[in-house]
Amino acid sequence: MTTMRGGIDLGGTKIQAVVVDDGGTVAGEARQQTPTEGTKSDVIRALAETVSAAAQAAGIETSRLAGVGVGAPGATDLEAGTLGHASNLPGGWADPYPLAAELSSLIGASVALGNDVGVAVDAEFHLGAGMPYQSMFGVWWGTGVGSGLILNGERWLGRGAAGEFGHTIVRLGGAREVGAMNLRGTVEAYAGRAAMEAKARHAVEKEQKKTKLFRIMEHKGLGAGIASVVNLLDLEGIVVGGGLGTRLGQLYADRIAEAMRPHLLVQDEAPPVHTAALGDLGGAIGAALLAKKMSHVAQVSAAKAL
Repeated sequence: MTTMRGGIDLGGTKIQAVVVDDGGTVAGEARQQTPTEGTKSDVIRALAETVSAAAQAAGIETSRLAGVGVGAPGATDLEAGTLGHASNLPGGWADPYPLAAELSSLIGASVALGNDVGVAVDAEFHLGAGMPYQSMFGVWWGTGVGSGLILNGERWLGRGAAGEFGHTIVRLGGAREVGAMNLRGTVEAYAGRAAMEAKARHAVEKEQKKTKLFRIMEHKGLGAGIASVVNLLDLEGIVVGGGLGTRLGQLYADRIAEAMRPHLLVQDEAPPVHTAALGDLGGAIGAALLAKKMSHVAQVSAAKAL
């Protein structure tokens, strides 16, 4: 029988779940809105309901899945299975909470927990637009600006917090981020959706003129910031995903490439910029890949213990 695993992308507005086979092919999917009120357990029950619906669509019970991965915003601890600092979820997630254990008890399968952007970047590297490369930079452009780095075929985590491109400073003493970090002059302060929408409202209300969100981004640092990452690491490719990145498509990925070019040290060897090939399912597919990876790690550890 084909091995099946589940993957869940937990966001502030929606929960997307898939069930995939060993090759990453989607056999079933389901989506529902993320609860806007209630407790942490209410959120976890919604996760269980969504992955159960995806499993039903795939013709399998959740208890027969070889594992389920969850990509979540905030501070995730893979070993402890905890989620904290998830300010866009109801229920107060400031302190680490054992999401993996609680979800596992509801669905009858093991659960692996990882960062939402990180697992989505992994999915694009293994199954999507990043497949031709051994080094790539994934920029997930939405409410904020998240990212992930692939170096020599592996995601680079540093000491645990690598890839925070959104908090890269592109203007000293510049605009302040919209959100908990409250830093000034960062990519997110200019190119995050919340900041861009605030700028657009100001332009319309105060200056009585129309404006375009992408034009604001183009002039305020996203292209220059990505170019700086390329100058530092000499990466082979760029993949743009997330809510805005996916919806705006390849036309706007090409415009990001244009905005990068003047800031590159080697302009005639600029890395190509792609839209995420897996679209809205990338985060959930990446979470399923995390479950597969953790199953393999557990098998290797068990074999070594014999």
